[in-house]
Order: sequence, then C-alpha cells, then structure tokens
Amino acid sequence: MRLKEEQIHGLAEKVYLDLSAEGLVTPRGERGAVVAGIARAITRNFAAEQKLERDAEKLLDETLAGMGRGAAEIDRRRMLKMVKEKLAKERKIVL
Repeated sequence: MRLKEEQIHGLAEKVYLDLSAEGLVTPRGERGAVVAGIARAITRNFAAEQKLERDAEKLLDETLAGMGRGAAEIDRRRMLKMVKEKLAKERKIVL
C-alpha cells in the first residue's frame, strides 16, 4: 500500500490522539516530535512490507520456474500469499 506523506502524517496524528486519549502512552517529548516519530515508524513498516512483496514475488517466480510444466496447475495468488506469510513470519513483520 502506498500512502501520500500527508496521509501518513494524518494516520500518525490519529494514532497519537487515540493512544493519548486512552491513557496508553505518556509522551516525553513535544507532540510534533512524537507524531513525526510515529510517521517514520509507519513509513518504515510500509517499506518493509513492499520489500517483502518483491522478495515473495521473486521467490515464487524462481520456484515456479524450477517446477516446469507442473507450475501451470498452481494457483499463483494463493501460493504468493503463502510465501508472503512465511517470509513475514521469518522477518517478524505483521501483515
């Protein structure tokens, strides 16, 4: 998923406000700095997920190429989902 910078900032603001309202966090810094940190974390997470997607596609392509004709019978979308889940688990990424 690709979000614009202002969408990520809005999401970070929402996370900050919700966590603060519930009393789940007590920020030690200025609100703007905390929101910027949350936005950076969101951006890093999206980048990691995009890399995972590319790596899963590459691994699936290599696997299917090695299977030859038998690969024609495989549901690519389902197999890609399985590969992504396996890689996410290995890399400790929550999808």
